[in-house]
Amino acid sequence: MFTKKYLSPIGEIILESDGKNLTGLWFSNSLDASKHSNEFLESNLSIFDETKKWLDIYFSGVMPTFMPPINLGEMSPFKKQVFEIMSKIPYGKTITYGDIAKQIAQKNGIKKMSAQAVGSAVGSNQICIIIPCHRVMGQNDNITGYGGGIENKIALLKLEGLDVSKYKMPKSKK
Repeated sequence: MFTKKYLSPIGEIILESDGKNLTGLWFSNSLDASKHSNEFLESNLSIFDETKKWLDIYFSGVMPTFMPPINLGEMSPFKKQVFEIMSKIPYGKTITYGDIAKQIAQKNGIKKMSAQAVGSAVGSNQICIIIPCHRVMGQNDNITGYGGGIENKIALLKLEGLDVSKYKMPKSKK
């Protein structure tokens, strides 16, 4: 695996690639970082240039109109459905874990789907920001569940123009 560091306005981000596709993107000081090995080859690759361009546009306050090539590896059909819905959450909008669960239940013709199962799938996202797991909220407008760090989730939502004061903050962030 190859890596490159990106300094964003809200902290250092690590980019990971298989040499051709983006395979990971996480904040270096986050819980997500602990899921990754520290043994990477720092490299200059065109996928990193393309991803940095995407991030530069995003952090300027605009949703990029392109996607860098991504490889998420093998996924279960359920996880694919969660990622498909999550990838379509519009810039500056949010959705709840329960909303995703309802969409999957409806699509599969079942009565109910577990929001906790959705949360587990969302939490396995290895490419934060580009696959916008930061736009997924807990029930009753609770800001919760972000491996990149709640303070980074809040910063990303603010960058996208959301009034985060309408959301319920975790007790430690009030």
